[in-house]
Amino acid sequence: MNNIYIPPVVKNLLIINVLFFLVTYVFNGLLSDQVVNTLPVYYFGSPFFKGWQPVTYMFMHGGWAHIFFNMFALYSFGSLLESRWGAKRFLIFYLVTGLGALGLQWAVQAFEMYQATGQLVPSLDLLRTLDIADAQKAVEIYQSPMVGASGAIFGLLIAFGMLYPNAELYVFLIPVPVKAKYLVPVYILIELSLGLARVQGDSVAHFAHLGGALIGFILIKLWKDNNNFYNYYE
Repeated sequence: MNNIYIPPVVKNLLIINVLFFLVTYVFNGLLSDQVVNTLPVYYFGSPFFKGWQPVTYMFMHGGWAHIFFNMFALYSFGSLLESRWGAKRFLIFYLVTGLGALGLQWAVQAFEMYQATGQLVPSLDLLRTLDIADAQKAVEIYQSPMVGASGAIFGLLIAFGMLYPNAELYVFLIPVPVKAKYLVPVYILIELSLGLARVQGDSVAHFAHLGGALIGFILIKLWKDNNNFYNYYE
């Protein structure tokens, strides 16, 4: 039986994500809230924001399904991309797209905060002077953390679609394989639609996903392959 090869950066990212999940989710009751609540990332103006959160949030997940699908995608797409790029370039891509995801999410939150309060970082005294709806929106932005590697995963997804557009992928409930050059744009459009729809009760950070995809697209356009340019039609 052939051994499954997992490149070193992907392997270590898988291990770190699983360890973070086990420590903060499975053993949540054994840890203080002060420990668990400092690892997700909050809005940059929130009193709960800490300087390390833009990195640690990428290794946090909200449940079993969340971490399973992210880690499956990391293994599936990340292994191929790391084998092509090498460990250093892959790690840079992963972290930069994760930070880009946060950047777009923060930009959307800042826009919403300014609409509600007239300021990007309103004080608590100002919130007391606002009407209930605007004050609640500001408090929601301040108190809502974000977790997950999904932004970086969307970066990997867009990279795979650009570098291997004719690769065929199987999608649940679709009986035939779909080429990446068709599937990836549809997935991005779905995320954009859900982000703009702002469905009540939807806690998914769709704009973070889009931010990771956007930064991934830009990096692929900028980077050169070993043969000077990427072949987009391999």
